[in-house]
Formats: sequence, C-alpha cells, structure tokens
Amino acid sequence: MKRVSIICDPAVEEHVDALLEEIGAEGHMTVPVRGIDSHDADPADSVKVQIEVTLDAARAEILLQRIQSDLIASEPSIAAYASDIPEEDIADSHVTTAEEQARLTPDEVLQHFKDGNRRFRSGQVTRRDHPAQVRKSAVGQYPKAVVLSCLDSRVPVEDVFDQGIGDVFVARVAGNLVNEDILGSMEFACKVAGAKMILVMGHQHCGAIKGAIDDVQLGNLTTLLAKIKPAVALSNNFPGEQVSSNPLYMRHVARNNVRHAVSQIRTLSPILKEMEDKKEIKIVGAFYRLTDGTLEFIE
Repeated sequence: MKRVSIICDPAVEEHVDALLEEIGAEGHMTVPVRGIDSHDADPADSVKVQIEVTLDAARAEILLQRIQSDLIASEPSIAAYASDIPEEDIADSHVTTAEEQARLTPDEVLQHFKDGNRRFRSGQVTRRDHPAQVRKSAVGQYPKAVVLSCLDSRVPVEDVFDQGIGDVFVARVAGNLVNEDILGSMEFACKVAGAKMILVMGHQHCGAIKGAIDDVQLGNLTTLLAKIKPAVALSNNFPGEQVSSNPLYMRHVARNNVRHAVSQIRTLSPILKEMEDKKEIKIVGAFYRLTDGTLEFIE
C-alpha cells in the first residue's frame, strides 16, 4: 500500500478532490500546513493544505500521473509524492455497506460480536482509521446491531465488541433499562435501518443496580431506579445475603435486570417481537465484567 501526500494552495483543493473522486480514492484526510517560501514571503500567503490518501500501488501511480498531467502543468504550486506504508501500520477504514448488512443473518452478527469480544480481551483489536470511517459513513449508515448499555463510563460498547464507526447503534441509560423512547429507537434501528440484533448488556459493579437494591431516593433518579425494582423482586430466591455489599447478589440482580429488559422488549414492542419470531432479528442479553472484559451471554 502507498500513502500519497499532496500539498497545494487551498484554491486548488477542489480540483484535487474532484480528481480523487474520479479515480475512486475514498477517505482522504486534509490538514492545513504553513510554510515560508522565501524570507520576504507573507506568512498568510504561504498557508497550504496537505491531502493524504492511502491507495494500492497501481492506483497511487495513476494518481501521481494524473496530478502531473492535469494539475501541475497549470498549478506549479502543487507537490505530490508517494511513500510505502508498512503492512502493520495499515488501519482498517471499511464501514458496513447496505449490501453487507442485507446479507448478514442475526446468528452471524452475534458471532461477529462474540469474536470481537475475544479480540478485545486478548488485546488483538482491529486497528481502525476512524477519521476515514467517519467520512465514509457520512453518506449513510447500515449498522449490524443495536446495543442497550448502561450509562457507565467504564463500558465502551464499540470497543468491547471490537466494532467500528457505523457498525453499532448504541442506546445508553443508567441500569440498561427499557422505556418507550428506547423501544422506539430499537424499532427504528431494526425495522427501518436494518439492524439484525438487539443486545441488552448489563455489567459488574453497576451503580444503578446498587441504588435500586438500597432504595435510593434522589430526584428523577428515584423514578429511574423504580424501573429496576422488578429485577430485585426476581432475585428474592438468592440464597446468600441480599445486600448491595454482596458482589454475588449484585451480579445476580444485574443478570435478572438484563433478563427483565429482554422480556420487556418482547412484551412492549409487537414490532420487534414479530421480527424476532420471523427470525429477522435476534434479541439477546449479556453481562459484562469490568475486571477482565469478559462477556457472559444470558439465556
């Protein structure tokens, strides 16, 4: 692979962009640069832009030839050169397309997420070119799944599953609970935007679970925690000490809270229930351990 760098005046940038589009060079990066052409030059006149794009060797050569024949002759202020990119430095800039999303089955998406979590735990995550993914996904989004996660800052959803920009719809609310706004968002994600899986993810050491167990009363949080109380009631059969200081009880309630959320999705959204019955989507639950990144899927 080659990295082609093009330095030019801002006035010429539009012509360079058109050339890049013509040869199919997607995901280029543009940054301003400043240099002094001579001791007498006005710094304001020496501002240029540097455009960088990653291409295979053949297209890189075509680009350099076109810049030479189409632009440099009329715009001598342009400079362009190519450099090799070591294989280990190449970052993935791919985003899921409509065609790829349509071909995926719910079971395949679930396997993608399981495989991604294994990479996350092992430290072998995909190296991604996020700026390029942002630009490529700007024209449309075709995510594989929607994840309902807790608000907790220690649960980085895309990272946990080693997914890139444009791959996942993420809904966050303390306690990963279900309400009509979350349900409406899921219906959009699956029925309209084509996502193939809904994953409800609870986690270890969840503050919302602790608050529900301890019956915390605090402004609007009181109403939110009331929606987690059914999971506390479902946990009455726990054989140990039923207090928030018991990590095993906390985990038991958190897992039941995931089960309750999955049940609520099926009960309160006929649209999603019908899609699941037709095997158009999969609705699953999981429990994430903060201590080691492990993901336990919940039946």
